[in-house]
Amino acid sequence: MSTRRRPFGFFRILLVLTLVCGGLIAGGLYVLRSIDEIQPAPPRAACVAELDDVRDRLDVEQAANAATVSGVAFNRNLPDDAVVVAYATVWQESQFYNLPFGDRDSLGLFQQRPSMDWGDEEQLMDPVFASEAFYDALVTIPDYGDLPVFEAAQEVQRSADGEYYDRHEDRSRVMAEVFTGRAGPAMDCWFPDDEREATDVTAAEAELLRVFGVGPDELAHAEAAPTGELGWAMALWAVSNAQEYGLNSVTLGEHQWIANSEEGNWNVLTEGEASAADQLLLE
Repeated sequence: MSTRRRPFGFFRILLVLTLVCGGLIAGGLYVLRSIDEIQPAPPRAACVAELDDVRDRLDVEQAANAATVSGVAFNRNLPDDAVVVAYATVWQESQFYNLPFGDRDSLGLFQQRPSMDWGDEEQLMDPVFASEAFYDALVTIPDYGDLPVFEAAQEVQRSADGEYYDRHEDRSRVMAEVFTGRAGPAMDCWFPDDEREATDVTAAEAELLRVFGVGPDELAHAEAAPTGELGWAMALWAVSNAQEYGLNSVTLGEHQWIANSEEGNWNVLTEGEASAADQLLLE
């Protein structure tokens, strides 16, 4: 039986085509890469919480929800242990996104279920209401602050596997120290100016009052809370919600945050520029 052999020219043509196509593909990739280097993507809206050597990057929505969850704890005069348990729960349930869906009829930050009498759908999609509902259940647990975090969370949530809350404890403790204001100006947010809503200071101040139970004008007369440093917690709430309310600056005493699209927005003001130490100004 004879075997038909391909002519040498065939392989030469095949080799040339392979080299040409390969060169075009490589060249195309190089062009794409070069364009990306010449025209970098615009800065992405984000927040960073920093404590000692820990730097935790969050989406603006995540930071805003975290600030609200801790703010409601101030309103309820709860210790920061309650915030740690709430944070570990929210990380596991929704990663701090206010989800309109979930397992069965679960929804919201805590994935609470209307069918289990947590509230109706509209209420549970309100981070303030959802946080209040969680804390209402948490404070019924005797000595919850002495329990392991995952056990306290499981007592409230009754999840299929409560040990999952345990994996979020360390991160939740860092975040709780930042968002309760104990670490001062330890959180910064930035976002492109064209992604900021129209400025509405009145609405921001009204929401601060709803979250914390104290408005900016009442800060100087507010009693100390076991949760943390109220002034800084409110300032960080304003920073993390600056995009939604179009805030240009947040000032607390000698520290001022300026909205822009780059990191490092907190500045120390001169004596003549600073407000009173317990005065929170939004602009």
